[in-house]
Amino acid sequence: MTEVVATNQTIVVVGGGISGMTAALEAAECGKQVILIEKNPSLGGRVSQLYKYFPKLCFPTCGMEINLRRIKANKNITVLTMAEVANVSGNAGDYSLTVNIAPRYVNSQCTACGACGEAVDSEFDNEFNYNLNKRKGAYLPFNMAYPQRFVIDPKMIGTPDADKAKAACKADAIDLDMKEESLQLKAGAIVWATGWKPYDANKIQPYGYDRFENVITSVELERMMDPAGPTGGKLIRPSDGKEAKDVAFIQCAGSRDRNYLKHCSRICCMASLKQSTYPREKFGDAGKSTVYYIDIRAIDRFEDFYQKVQADDSVSFIKSKVASITLDKATNNPVLNGNNLEMSGTGKDMRYNNPHDLVVLAVGMQPSVDFKGMDIGLNINEEGFIELDPANGGQFAAGCASDALDVNRAVQNATASALRAIQVVNQVASAEG
Repeated sequence: MTEVVATNQTIVVVGGGISGMTAALEAAECGKQVILIEKNPSLGGRVSQLYKYFPKLCFPTCGMEINLRRIKANKNITVLTMAEVANVSGNAGDYSLTVNIAPRYVNSQCTACGACGEAVDSEFDNEFNYNLNKRKGAYLPFNMAYPQRFVIDPKMIGTPDADKAKAACKADAIDLDMKEESLQLKAGAIVWATGWKPYDANKIQPYGYDRFENVITSVELERMMDPAGPTGGKLIRPSDGKEAKDVAFIQCAGSRDRNYLKHCSRICCMASLKQSTYPREKFGDAGKSTVYYIDIRAIDRFEDFYQKVQADDSVSFIKSKVASITLDKATNNPVLNGNNLEMSGTGKDMRYNNPHDLVVLAVGMQPSVDFKGMDIGLNINEEGFIELDPANGGQFAAGCASDALDVNRAVQNATASALRAIQVVNQVASAEG
């Protein structure tokens, strides 16, 4: 049974991505007791699924490793994984939370040796890789997963494979009788760092994501490029495994559109500019990228990166909202159809029908959690993000729970939210002192 000590001076952080880890660390390193709650089997969130950051094109693993080391070393932080908040009641300085913890079927004695995964045959869609490949029924979510502990897929429970996994474990770490737990926690303040999810590309019918194998999303491309990802770091076409040397990037895929997402997610332009460097990285001068854009949002420090990409002769830009994607059945190439607005007034034909090896949709960001469906006393805006509002009491949004933000701004936002939460619990301490 999980035991957690929490009082009205405890800060609960919901979400263990980069924003949640930042908020938890900032509060804990100021001496506050923090409970960090993550619904997945490990911390890391979307950042752990990235291949590179923009604009420096560095790898996220370094920053992740530093944050995880700080969390492991800080006794003020209690981490609960596979846990979700079911209910919140109370007011600033005096919240009560119900937290449900799903069974991992693997206890803390796990050494992550991998024997259980080798013993089983069952395979399931790999959520970490956006279902682009399969994983075993006994698995470690990813290489840097924390806790560094395997998970038994609940769909395997009651099957012979589950017994094989248990028999293979020399550490006696597999407990197939684990049940869901429900914890009642107290908190003085709550930081919601529940992150974002990519917009469902299946809904964008003109782009054929649900019909054409060689139309993928920006988040899927990140996993493909990762050497530990579903293709081993190869930039290839899902349809036939051939190298994708000519890649098209469609901006605002479903964003800024009253039929899909009304808002601009702000990071998509920079994400695509970053990804436009990937074909050259893989194939040198043979790699080619074409960015189809409405307009490019590369403000402040990102302008230099935009200009650097523009100067790369392997990258082309076409100002256009792509009307549709069709399929060249002979080559299985997606064909982009639309009008090039830069040809307007030139007397040249604006229309294009451009085939590419692979098309990447820059899908927008939306909140991971439907806060409108939760009666927890939060002011939610039209897009579903949490507003900064005094009416929220001692509850604060961090990172992409507050808006569509890049990693740098999400970390800054999380730090600010941690400071606000600290002020609330300090007031509680003063009143009780």
